[in-house]
Amino acid sequence: MIHRLVIFGATGDLTARYLLPGLAALKAAGDLGDDFQLVGAGREEWTTGEFQAWAAAGLERHAGHLPAAVRQAVVEASRYHQADVTDPAAVAAVIAGDGPLAAYLALPPAVFPAAVSALQEAGLPAGSRIVLEKPFGEDRHSATELNRLLAGFLPEPAVFRVDHFLAMSTVQNLLGTRLANRVLEPIWNATHIEAVDIVWDESLTLEGRAGYYDGAGALKDMLQNHLLQILCLVAMEPPLTLGERDLRDRKMDVLRSVRPLTDADVPHRTRRGRYLAGQIGDRQVPAYAEEQGVDPARRTETFAELELELDNWRWPGTVFRLRTGKALRRDRKEVVVRFRPVPHAPFRRAADTQPNLLRFGLDPETLTLELNGTGSRAASLTPLTLAARLDPPELPAYGRLLLDVLQGNGALSIRGDEAEESWRVLTPVLDAWAKDLVPLEEYPAGADGPGPR
Repeated sequence: MIHRLVIFGATGDLTARYLLPGLAALKAAGDLGDDFQLVGAGREEWTTGEFQAWAAAGLERHAGHLPAAVRQAVVEASRYHQADVTDPAAVAAVIAGDGPLAAYLALPPAVFPAAVSALQEAGLPAGSRIVLEKPFGEDRHSATELNRLLAGFLPEPAVFRVDHFLAMSTVQNLLGTRLANRVLEPIWNATHIEAVDIVWDESLTLEGRAGYYDGAGALKDMLQNHLLQILCLVAMEPPLTLGERDLRDRKMDVLRSVRPLTDADVPHRTRRGRYLAGQIGDRQVPAYAEEQGVDPARRTETFAELELELDNWRWPGTVFRLRTGKALRRDRKEVVVRFRPVPHAPFRRAADTQPNLLRFGLDPETLTLELNGTGSRAASLTPLTLAARLDPPELPAYGRLLLDVLQGNGALSIRGDEAEESWRVLTPVLDAWAKDLVPLEEYPAGADGPGPR
């Protein structure tokens, strides 16, 4: 296990909101020893004391439920360097020390190539690992070039392209529900399943992320990585094991099977939208184009929806819908498996028959099965819902992710060919949207998204 974590871009929101709380959770669980070291590097001209004060405030705000002694231990294990992450000499000073380390690039994706080159020139200690946050690259070409750069520097098992969705307990419950229950796996195919909806709707707006989000948009921010990864877990063939090779191979099979979209397909199978001014609960929300840091000329989408089909043995004719949006009426984060109707319903009012739905709530963590039950009168039906709230995870998603990095377990990170294939799926959509083949619809903040077509 590696005992030194170096975070480049350590003064950003990712570190305060997720990485520091993840480390504190590991410390509370006994997974970090007294020899653990945290090294922060950033552009701010801070001293170690100033960084520690900032880290303590972030931990109190985002991990206040953990014991104060645990939070203080993480703070005291940290030190700080002011450094340009693209300067090999500055990077060499940051990583100086004995033993392997994990270099976490909490940076904008445009900086990845220069930062990786600087790390290579500086010379990482033997046995070190590198961690890259999504999105991996900005398009298929940049992802391929970044893979080439990494391959000339480190072996693939030392590269962690992390997607914290894969470390969420509810996402992992997809695998348990599918693969450990005899009642479900035999019907987990197109013969019985009509459609799968993978939804991440948010009532949140930009929340100060315009600098990143306006250059990415909903498609790149959510669909290209998070939701495609969930699609892989829903649709893949059962792996031999949950080890990194078997799991990644099966996910790659799904991505390769996605039917390519043409310019003729994209207008019918995709939607994009941008929110206008409106009200969400008791909040008045300005239009996206009026948010601070937004360039309206970019026509960045805040809502994206995509229909995909898979050309393989298991899923012919099943539709997979991926959807995400910001500034919507309510938070809705779930995977909904819609089963096909029964061949014949011998009831007086067959129209009362509702589709069977299996819902995986991603946040909060729930599992719901919606069935047709016998009604109070003979030969009548009434909806029946079986629901369970799942136990909270032992570790938050970023705690699990960081533990995997430090222990060298790559099963829940993304392999290089996966990253490139994900861009292959989305490139026709990006190209068609750039040519305005799909209109940029508008919806008021607080709505459920763009209206019916």
